[in-house]
Amino acid sequence: MDWQTTSEDTVPSSVITERTRLSLLGKPPVTGAWREGDPVGDRLFVTLPDLLLESGETLPRPRIAYETWGERASDDSNVLLVLHALTGDSHVIGDAGNGHPTAGWWGGIVGPGLAVDTDRWFVVAPNMIGGCQGSTGPASLDPDGREWGARFPRLTIRDQVQAQVAFSDALGIDSWAAVIGGSMGGMHALEWAVGHHDRLDRFAALATTSLSSADEIALSAVQIEAIRMDEHFHDGDYYELPDGAGPYRGLALARRMALLNYRSPDELNARFGRSWQSELSPLTGEGRFAVASYLDFHGNKFTRRFDANSYITLAQAMDSHDIGRDRGGVSSALQRVRAKGLVLGIDSDRLFPPADQILIAEGLRDDVAEEAVIISSEYGHDGFLIENDLVSRELHALLER
Repeated sequence: MDWQTTSEDTVPSSVITERTRLSLLGKPPVTGAWREGDPVGDRLFVTLPDLLLESGETLPRPRIAYETWGERASDDSNVLLVLHALTGDSHVIGDAGNGHPTAGWWGGIVGPGLAVDTDRWFVVAPNMIGGCQGSTGPASLDPDGREWGARFPRLTIRDQVQAQVAFSDALGIDSWAAVIGGSMGGMHALEWAVGHHDRLDRFAALATTSLSSADEIALSAVQIEAIRMDEHFHDGDYYELPDGAGPYRGLALARRMALLNYRSPDELNARFGRSWQSELSPLTGEGRFAVASYLDFHGNKFTRRFDANSYITLAQAMDSHDIGRDRGGVSSALQRVRAKGLVLGIDSDRLFPPADQILIAEGLRDDVAEEAVIISSEYGHDGFLIENDLVSRELHALLER
C-alpha cells in the first residue's frame, strides 16, 4: 500500500510547495486512470480468457497492460516477474510523460548493471487487474461500452495472481526464474510461491505479510470510507463528470491517511518537527504546519494519477489476503513452498512490522529460505522503495543463489 517515491520527496517541504504551484495547476481530473485514447507510452497489452473469480463472478476477457526490459532467452531461463504495490503500475523504470504520469517506481533496483540487471534478466512487469493504468479495472469499459465503476467485481489477491498465471500462459512462460514483489506485490509473490510452486524457481516477498490483520483492515476501511463519503463520488458513477467534479477530495484524504502508515514517526518528526510552512504561524490560525502541507501535496498529486474506484477495489483485495485460507492455515500453506525465497522487512515498518516477515520465514522449510532479513531504515514501510543499496544487496544474493 506504498506510494511512489521520487527525488522531490526528499527535499524540504517548502520546496515541494513551490513545485505544487506548477504541478497541481488546474482542476483535478475526474479520474487519474489511463483511459482508451490516452497515449500508450511503453505499455504492451494482452487480453486473457474470461476469469472466474473467487466470488463466483466472471470477469469477461480482462486485459493486462505490461512493460518489459532486457532480452528474453530462448529457453526462458532469465525471465523475472516484478509485481507492484497498491498504487504502483507497470512503469518500473523510465521517465514520466508519454502516457506515464510518474517516473518509474524502482529505478534504483531495476536496470542495466543494477541488482535486477536488465543486461542479464528479461523483466516483465504487469499492471494488476483492478488497477487503473491500462489493465482492466473499474475505470475500464464493460462489454456494453460503459465504465464498470462500482459494478466492478470484488477481487481477491488470489484472483489477481490467477490473472497473472493466465498472463504468463499468454506470454508462453511456463516458469519464472523469480517472482519479486513488495507490499501488495509481496502478497502476490507469496501467493505465487504457495499456490503455483511449480512455476517459479525463486521469490522475493518484501515488506509484506502472510495475512491481512484486523489492524490493516481497519486502516483500509477508513480510507475506503473517506472516498465513499465524498459528495462527488456518486456511488462510483462519476466518469462522465467534468474535471474538478470527481471525488478527488475523498481520494486525496485516503492517500494522506495511508501515507501516515507508510512512513515512520521518527522520520516525520526529524524531517518536519513543529516547523510551519511560511511566515504565518498556525498558532494564529493563519499558517500551516509543514507536515500538513507535505501530506496535502502528496494527496493532491495522487488524484492526478489514480482512480477512486480502483483504490477501493485494490484496498479490498488486500483485505482478502490470507495464504492459509482453505489450506489448513498459514503454517500449512508455507510448507507448500518449494522455490528459494527472500523474505525482507524494515525495522520501522508500522504497516507490516518485522514480526510479520519473521513469521513467514520461520514457517518456510529450511531448504527454501533462511531467517527473515530485517533492514534498518528511518523510512518505514516505504523503505523497500527507497533503501536501494540494502535491498539491492539481498535481491542480488537471491538471484545468484
